[in-house]
Amino acid sequence: MNAERKMSLNVVIIGAVALGPKTACRLKRLLPEARVALIDRDALISYGGCGIPYYISGDVSEASQLQSTSFHMVRDPHFFRQAKDVEVLARTEALSIDRQAKTVRVRALDTGEERDLPYDKLVLATGSRANRLPVPGADQARVFTVSNLEEAIRIKELIAGGQVERPVVIGGGAIGLEMVEALSDLWGLETTLVEVQDQLLPGIVGPNMARMVKEHLHEHDVADVFLSERVERIEGQGAELRLVTDKRTIETDLIVMAVGVRPNIDLARAAGLEIGPTGAIAVDSRFRTSDPDILAGGDCVETMHLITGCKCYFPSGSLANRQGRIIGTNLAGAVEEFDGVVGSFILKIFDLNAASAGLCLSRARAEGFDAFSAFVVQGDRAHFYPGMDLMYLELVVERPTGRVLGIQGLSGQGDALAARIDAVAVLLKHAPTVRDVSNLELAYAPPFSAAMDVLNALGNTAENIMAGKNRIMDVDEFAGLFEQGPNGDFICLDVRGPANAEPFVRKHPGLWINIPQDELRDRAGEVPADKELILICNSGVRSYEAQVSLDHLGLGPSRNLQGGMAAIKKYGLKLD
Repeated sequence: MNAERKMSLNVVIIGAVALGPKTACRLKRLLPEARVALIDRDALISYGGCGIPYYISGDVSEASQLQSTSFHMVRDPHFFRQAKDVEVLARTEALSIDRQAKTVRVRALDTGEERDLPYDKLVLATGSRANRLPVPGADQARVFTVSNLEEAIRIKELIAGGQVERPVVIGGGAIGLEMVEALSDLWGLETTLVEVQDQLLPGIVGPNMARMVKEHLHEHDVADVFLSERVERIEGQGAELRLVTDKRTIETDLIVMAVGVRPNIDLARAAGLEIGPTGAIAVDSRFRTSDPDILAGGDCVETMHLITGCKCYFPSGSLANRQGRIIGTNLAGAVEEFDGVVGSFILKIFDLNAASAGLCLSRARAEGFDAFSAFVVQGDRAHFYPGMDLMYLELVVERPTGRVLGIQGLSGQGDALAARIDAVAVLLKHAPTVRDVSNLELAYAPPFSAAMDVLNALGNTAENIMAGKNRIMDVDEFAGLFEQGPNGDFICLDVRGPANAEPFVRKHPGLWINIPQDELRDRAGEVPADKELILICNSGVRSYEAQVSLDHLGLGPSRNLQGGMAAIKKYGLKLD
């Protein structure tokens, strides 16, 4: 009886971009007798949506490459029918779900014909919708959201046809930054970025790393980056547009709105399925909705955040594919569960890479954690090995327990950065402590890491901060103090060698002095006794050792500038 049920299983999947095709293919591998139909409104299906910015930039030359398999077959309806035995109804809109009759009402967009598709199991892979700001003029023909491959093709056609010179990107999150690079780097367009928050990548990295990203954009000739600006309206028409914010008017000929996405839940809500507190479809660990015969996954559902223990919304192509495999397995009769997410993230911005897993400091505090962060700058491989590049890592830690809540990083070497972030991401679901990071076993050889890896150094730094041995100052606080000039309350004690420190001592008399770290004990009498000491070296390591020495000598108070001169330079603070 059970075999007969499996053989006759009829599955309808609404959505054919990421989760839908993965679910269909997994199910057919496990249960070849199942009948599977994929429905999608668009003609182009099963493409890598995260590759859209790279198609627009020209890194990916043809749109079909985003639909291709690794063996160069295009994932179109013919491919799914012949290679996967899956029926694809492209250019077909799902209108409604009749849960009692177990049918989906669909309409062929090219003919207008409507019919009912019966199902035994229904999968909602309806994804997300790109947000469009509710401002006058947002519906202009040259205002895009990059919500699908067809829209991306239109943008590229305009650029390649020489019809775009001054694009504006609204939104400083991941998609916004990828679009800025796509428009500026290979096409050389005079691109402007507008973000309503006071930093780039809000909620993903902290303000110091965000400032470093902003400086990187300027270094790569992005025309303007305007933060804390609210878009009020879009004026003009055609290629002569004006973006009006609460602070300025920007002349432009193309606008990309990259202001986030929202789950596409219209069908689910109309069918009476439960919607969770995040506004996405509520599912259990097996991706069953409130109707056990309807499953859902990908960008239309909420999931569990493994650090906060709360439901969250985390749209991701990688996540959708992993969830699709689980759904396909469960449809075939097995039982597989999904634990949740820690929110792993990585982004390429020109020749800088930004990555994150877990919570940044501001989010951790917003979630109620008593948290601090440790920040280190160190080589991504042995300092003597050719090609060594600096890596900037920040670890977010719960103060009372030492539990690691998240990690963020910047580096010019994306693979090296991903390796460190991924190593911590794997640990996060198990509530690791800083000691786990300090003693994390990592593969070592000089071409790949230092003997004391930057990740181990980050854990050590966090341990020293927790123990009160390393009393720190972040670069943004230092910048605020330094811009005030000498006020008699503090002095910068540069503990590098004289050749490094001399230009700063000469330029900032009364504010900057130099005593090398290895000479501190012999020159203790030269240390000012009536000022707070801000200890500075190249990366924060020697300045920490200087702090230990000063504490032993009874001198201070002192604070160690996290990241040292490397952080100052990356932050864009001009001292010399």
